Amino acid sequence: MPPSPETETFGFLVTDVARLMRQEFDRHIGEAGLGLTPGEARTLSYAARAGTVRQSALAERMGVEAMTLSGYLDRLEARGLVHRTVDPADRRAKLVHLTEAAREVLARIREIGPRARMHVEAAMTPAEWETLQTLLKRARKALCEGREDNRKSSAA
Repeated sequence: MPPSPETETFGFLVTDVARLMRQEFDRHIGEAGLGLTPGEARTLSYAARAGTVRQSALAERMGVEAMTLSGYLDRLEARGLVHRTVDPADRRAKLVHLTEAAREVLARIREIGPRARMHVEAAMTPAEWETLQTLLKRARKALCEGREDNRKSSAA
């Protein structure tokens, strides 16, 4: 029998917390009556964070397949929450833009975040919560910088 993996390591812990937070967020989105799937709500949130963005870059940032994102965008576009245009720098690529109608929906989505993480925050002091967020941001930055260093060394 092979040894079982250590499940209390950084990677396992971050993955478990992210999975559980996503499930909690998805549950709250479903209960909010927005008429959006959790994937569509995440798409709007990521698009708002990115600003005008290529569809392929948005899929990569979200960690979803291009076809999955395309389905989300089709439905969001049908509701008038996003529109897509041809990227003038590359006519094969599409740019995703939020519409004015998306702002109200995004405001409601932003209200859900605090409710979804309520139990996590309640388990910590405000100082611990701030420290956790600071450390996670530092870890994210280091991982992004590591990816960039790998790209540069691969291109050389």
